[in-house]
Amino acid sequence: MRWIVLIAGLLGAVGVAIGAHAAHGLEAMLLQQGVVGEQVAQRLSQCDVASRYHMLHCLALLSLGLLADGLGTKRRACAASFFLLGIMLFSGGLYSMVYLGQMGHWAIVPSGGLCFILGWLFTASLAWKRSAVT
Repeated sequence: MRWIVLIAGLLGAVGVAIGAHAAHGLEAMLLQQGVVGEQVAQRLSQCDVASRYHMLHCLALLSLGLLADGLGTKRRACAASFFLLGIMLFSGGLYSMVYLGQMGHWAIVPSGGLCFILGWLFTASLAWKRSAVT
């Protein structure tokens, strides 16, 4: 499960970089691109939501990667995969709206939210142990 820790670390670094840019340079960049008024405020808000969910789920990934080996390995991998997909679809979809002013398909962000929910449900399933057959 070391791959989960590696991905969490890399995505965490990306999340911090995006958050720093959002705090210190995004508004000026948007204004320079000709984005005005409420659209700037909306994109800043979208970036805040995207980076918050991004970082929260990086921590969830890290926690899954640091759990004891053998503890629901398949369910843990499923949870991690859903968190990863959620970051890509939810946060990535919002980032594309913020930085590119467009999004591919309207269902990208909600699909990412669904992935987050499934990741948390798989995480919750780790509380149940498999009953031993004797």
